[in-house]
Amino acid sequence: MKVLKFAGSSIGSAVKMNKVAALIREAKGNIIVISAISGMTDALLEISDYLYKKNSDAANEIINQLENSCLTFVSELYATQAYKLQARELLKERFHSIRSCAKDLFTSFEEKVILAEGELISSELMYLLLREQNVNAVLLPALDFMRTDKNAEPDPIYIKAKLQKQLEASPNAEIYITQAYICRNAYGETDNLGRGGSDLTASLIGAAIRAEEIQIWTDMDGMQNNDPRYVQNASPVRQLQFEEAAELSYFGARILYPTCILPAKLNNIPVHLLNTLQPDAPGTLISNEMEKGKIKAVAAKDGITAIRIKSGRMLLAHGFLRKVFEIFESYQTAIDMVATSEVSVSVTIDNNRNLPEITDDLKKYGTVSIDKNMSIICVVGDLDWGNLGFESIAVNALKDVEVRMISYGGSNYNISFLVKSEDKNRALQALGKNLFK
Repeated sequence: MKVLKFAGSSIGSAVKMNKVAALIREAKGNIIVISAISGMTDALLEISDYLYKKNSDAANEIINQLENSCLTFVSELYATQAYKLQARELLKERFHSIRSCAKDLFTSFEEKVILAEGELISSELMYLLLREQNVNAVLLPALDFMRTDKNAEPDPIYIKAKLQKQLEASPNAEIYITQAYICRNAYGETDNLGRGGSDLTASLIGAAIRAEEIQIWTDMDGMQNNDPRYVQNASPVRQLQFEEAAELSYFGARILYPTCILPAKLNNIPVHLLNTLQPDAPGTLISNEMEKGKIKAVAAKDGITAIRIKSGRMLLAHGFLRKVFEIFESYQTAIDMVATSEVSVSVTIDNNRNLPEITDDLKKYGTVSIDKNMSIICVVGDLDWGNLGFESIAVNALKDVEVRMISYGGSNYNISFLVKSEDKNRALQALGKNLFK
């Protein structure tokens, strides 16, 4: 059995959803994970924002617009009047649930209930579409098996037990349909898996059933070896090792979030990135297998701030770095890159929310300088010790670009360079020209 997850962009119109339904019909016996229709989550967030601000009139206006859009979607999606009527009744029920959350005291609980409606609507519309096309599809409500624990982490034991029970209740189903992203928390409340939660749902389900493969379907042809927005002749990467994919995802290749692939990696389940617009294209296969001696791709992460702390007290001093890192930890600010010398330490962050407070605290230990509008560019591949010369090729490619920091040796899969954001495009082009001849 395989797990197939379809992104919202792949079902963003009636035509696209019908094309996805055709792909699903060919994949009988599998579990299908459906995201919210493209644009719906943004609309639901806007509704929630108005309700937080106690502007119910504006919220109702957006609700009405979204409902009308969904009704138009339904009128174009189904071939028969009977299923159009069923879908309209479904929408009536779902939008009643959304309107019922417009309370005087609107909390994060109501917001998560509203956000869940996006996945519930899209999955149930797909379920009805498959039933109309005479497919024996079964709807598996994610809220009945997907759960997080008291630390807001997925509960794999609970997920496996509850999901297996649902599958056993419908052994003759041709297709199983469920929702991405949404779950219940340890207290039984409607919740979600957060950023990248849609892909994480697919990975968790794959791990629970020991899937043959997890497929992530989007409207892109897998991961690219460079950013096609800035570099001509970027091409798909056909094979990646899990750590390589995680590095690329973290440093800018947004087709996949790094956290989502951990359950698949631990259970040795391949993840296949495929393109709904070109379903016959090979896409990108991610597994535990490493292609030796090969640089795979380049990615860039914007919005980086570099912070340098210089202090004579650092020389031969014990505990200096611990004190510096504890400041970032106290403000829940993650560090991306680190470089040290005898009297200074430089770090990068991608979250400036608490930068003034962090800077004030760091001034207790030394002179602090800040560089904003920076970008991290990473080169990913097999960079193990046996592959001599790869680092020199990457460094030499950037000989005409001012590099602020270099991180090498932290892993066997990544060399990272910190450059000014204004030089990012030039750096990506230079690396692409020299690394992928």
